[in-house]
Amino acid sequence: MDGHHFLETAVVFLLATVIAVPLTKRFRLGAVLGYLLAGVVIGPSVLGLVSDTEGVATISDFGVVLMLFVIGLELSPSRLWVMRRAVFGTGSLQVLACSAALGAIGYFLFGLTWKAAVIVGGSLALSSTAFGLQILAERKEAGTVYGRQAFAILLFQDLAAIPLIAAVPLLGGAIARDAHAPDLMSVVRVVGTILAVIVGGRLLLRHVFRFVARAKSTEVFTATALLVVMGTAWLMELAGISTTLGAFLAGLLLADSEYRHELESNIEPFKGLLLGLFFISVGMSVDLAMLVDKPLLVLGMVALLMVVKAVLIMPLGRLVGALTTADSVRLAAVLACGGEFAFVILNLAQQGRVIDDAQRGLMVMAISLSMALTPLLVLVASRMVTERVRKPDREFDNIEADTPRVIIAGFGRMGQIVARILRAQGIQFVALESSVEQVETSRRFGGTSLFFGDPARPEMLRAAQADKAEVFVIATDDPEANLRTARLVRRQYPHLKIVARARNRQHVFRLMDIGVEDPVRETFYSSLEMTRHVLESLGMSAEVAQSRLERFRRHDDQVLRAQYLVYDDETALVQTTKEALHDLQQLFEADAVEERVREEGS
Repeated sequence: MDGHHFLETAVVFLLATVIAVPLTKRFRLGAVLGYLLAGVVIGPSVLGLVSDTEGVATISDFGVVLMLFVIGLELSPSRLWVMRRAVFGTGSLQVLACSAALGAIGYFLFGLTWKAAVIVGGSLALSSTAFGLQILAERKEAGTVYGRQAFAILLFQDLAAIPLIAAVPLLGGAIARDAHAPDLMSVVRVVGTILAVIVGGRLLLRHVFRFVARAKSTEVFTATALLVVMGTAWLMELAGISTTLGAFLAGLLLADSEYRHELESNIEPFKGLLLGLFFISVGMSVDLAMLVDKPLLVLGMVALLMVVKAVLIMPLGRLVGALTTADSVRLAAVLACGGEFAFVILNLAQQGRVIDDAQRGLMVMAISLSMALTPLLVLVASRMVTERVRKPDREFDNIEADTPRVIIAGFGRMGQIVARILRAQGIQFVALESSVEQVETSRRFGGTSLFFGDPARPEMLRAAQADKAEVFVIATDDPEANLRTARLVRRQYPHLKIVARARNRQHVFRLMDIGVEDPVRETFYSSLEMTRHVLESLGMSAEVAQSRLERFRRHDDQVLRAQYLVYDDETALVQTTKEALHDLQQLFEADAVEERVREEGS
């Protein structure tokens, strides 16, 4: 591709994006649909401004690779083990159920051979990881119960794509004479490559990043991160394995690293840009001529695909995933479409003559349209099951204050106490409160640094000069708003130390997932103080009571961090609670014996 043609193509892509994405976001349809529409318009089916769809798709696939790397970064091996029920339980049931149903429909209704039905059913059972996670991120629902369930199922689907890709030449049988069945050496090569990546990554990656970090160069650090992702993906490709699995493994190996958040913030711009290009390439692949020629067949296949998957996913979410009916509907809306891995599998099936060109083209068209309809489906599902959110009673305040050292989100009971102590010591802060009544009440007692605004909005944080602050205090009493704010601050201002209020232990665990190291439980310390009064009222000396409470506090903190690793596993959580109670009783008994010995000795 010459330089002039490259610049022309780049200008076309950027212009289409700048026009389409703001329009769709203005109508609350999300950025993904904007990228898709942009791809349809500039693609061969409409204006034909870009004809090299295969070249664009090759480059844009790297956006999915980077996304899988970021997914791996957010999952430590211990957390992956904790999620095993959702990933390998609900995920495997979804893939098996949808594969069987869609394969049977292909065999009985569309006359596919049984081999073709197995491949087609398996490929159509997969959903789009790129679309699903991007939509969840846009809607700020990735941390919700159904969002975590969707993430787990998508993760299993990405893993399931690997044996499906390997099964295509096997099922091709005698028809695909050029396809060689995997021999022992190829199996050894695949397993050896995966083990080499895992072992080598564990031994080398942290030392490499520690060495690079000493250079104190953001550019070199970013280049090293891209080298790790691309190098691992390349090794996997050489071994005949999915490049996305390589990227996921690379992220997984760095999930426990102290550089995790910096890596994520450095990779994020590349991931966002290339994912946008991927969505555009999907839009470009939509063949409108086929839609015009065979509208009933194409739209019927799209409807059949999405209805079958939705009908099977909703009860799985309700019964196996323990979701509410509303969350099950949302889950089905996100996962009902086809996925990007289906393109790869169907291309291989067509090359191996398992399916013909017409069948492949029809299914690719159905998958592309299902992906295009997903943002609309998610929006409709959300409006069907979500209550209307009350708008603010007035416009948010314009923030005019000196550069703060501390930003306080929420000015209720806890936020006010923090603010009073900071003000008494002359420490500059800015407080944001989303309740008009609370702001007006607090201002009657003086509060020049208090402003009406939503701390979970990026523009409010920019106005509050969060980039220049040192500490961010999250004192809101709404756990979900609390989590949204923490996630935004951690992503956009990783330098800030977050001190967050937590409602209960489950809220603590979710804050720790985001990266908040020491959440403050709102009633924990006041409960300890109340217990001290009770013990002293029963005749225990102040010194002994304080010693017992300190012993409990340290023990409970240890238990909390141990339970964080298993909080998605209810059985393990109950077991650790019972063991913790037994351990605490033994500790108190040992303390009592020690105190008696001291008293007798004195």
